[in-house]
Amino acid sequence: MTAVGPLDAMFLLGETREQAMHVGGLMLFELPEGAGRDHVFPEVSRDYVSGLYHEMVQAGSVNPLFARRVRNRPLDLGYWSWEQDDQIDLEYHVRLSALPRPGRFRELFELTSRLHGTLLDRHRPLWEMQLIEGVEGRRFALYSKVHHSMIDGVTALRWMQDTLTTDPTRTGMPAPFALPAPSAESSGSSDGLLTTVARMPGNAGRLLADLAGLTPVGLKSLLHSTVPFQAPRTILNQSITGARRFAAQSWPIERLEKVRAITGATLNDVMLAMCSGALRNYLLELNALPDKALTAMVPVSLRGTSDAPGGGNSLSTLIADLATDEADPDRRIHRIMTSTSYSKGVLSALSPLQNPMIGALGFGVAGPAAILPGVAGRTTPPYNLVISNVPGPAESPLYWNRSRLLGMYPASIVLNGQALNISVTSYDHQLHFGLVGCRRTVPHLQRLLVHLETSLAELENIH
Repeated sequence: MTAVGPLDAMFLLGETREQAMHVGGLMLFELPEGAGRDHVFPEVSRDYVSGLYHEMVQAGSVNPLFARRVRNRPLDLGYWSWEQDDQIDLEYHVRLSALPRPGRFRELFELTSRLHGTLLDRHRPLWEMQLIEGVEGRRFALYSKVHHSMIDGVTALRWMQDTLTTDPTRTGMPAPFALPAPSAESSGSSDGLLTTVARMPGNAGRLLADLAGLTPVGLKSLLHSTVPFQAPRTILNQSITGARRFAAQSWPIERLEKVRAITGATLNDVMLAMCSGALRNYLLELNALPDKALTAMVPVSLRGTSDAPGGGNSLSTLIADLATDEADPDRRIHRIMTSTSYSKGVLSALSPLQNPMIGALGFGVAGPAAILPGVAGRTTPPYNLVISNVPGPAESPLYWNRSRLLGMYPASIVLNGQALNISVTSYDHQLHFGLVGCRRTVPHLQRLLVHLETSLAELENIH
């Protein structure tokens, strides 16, 4: 039995029917050669995807991380813990679906929207996967979701990467839940802030020393770069329902690299500027753009590149000025660059203990609006939305059981008072955007895809 860390427990405590706390993703695959000739619902492709499904549910073993469920009994005095489920039912967790004709992205995203809006069963391990056949153009998809209390987005992506290969002929590759467990020595997992403190020399004394180590100047810099509640009220910061809408699209990294070269920005700054311009045009279209600039909470992973996938969350956060009050794309991206550069400089000066404390602060400040009825939309939001960029696989193309991976689109969390989330990952020389919004609060979510393209085109025209 393992204790649930404080940051992980926040995702459990904050979950309601309207506010599901799982992260997910949609992976799009191309059927291997010879797996069907017809472009819509080929019979052989049904057999192929069905075969993958049966292999998955007949897995001989389940990784311990995917075989544990959450427990919170009266005897535990309110503390959350993990316990192993010795009778895990893979036929419940892994499912097979088919799209209605003609199997376009529209139908695929509509199904993903419904799947992403349903809660995970807390009596079982907190994850599900859905194989989806019938995607037009000889393709199929894999949608997965896992509770944010189990793993963060970086870890989830690494689990998925470990099921892929550069060998287009390789078969018998496991699903993420069947990967072997890393050794205790190589595991980079974190069970939260308390575990971090316990592992550090001096424990509580070190915690106090770290807090005392922030000079008044350092504390002022930290507050300037990480303290929220500087954002304007927008239509994105109102109450949400339990229904979701999902939209996704990919853009060549080469286009963003050209903007980076012109402006001197980082690739992440260019991505934020894309989102900024898109949000500005989207809100202008709805006659809902505030005079004050929107801000975004940007998660920053604290995991090293060599860390093995593990449970829990290891994150810090920064607040980025999106400069949506600026019409000129050149001035807008330079304001974003100034904001993120300053914040990253402050975070880099923090200790290994102070950084996750900032992460807990960044996620925790959304709590009042997320939990208390009637607060969302009536108070100053801590930030207007979350924008997350998780680096994807460096190698490409990648395959899963001879099927080429075409795209991987993140699907993250929206909160009461935070009705839109934009998550991005990279793969095969492209950036893959996954947008999740409350179906009622965020109207015409798919139009943001058009505005993202327009925003990137504006940035490309900077001289």
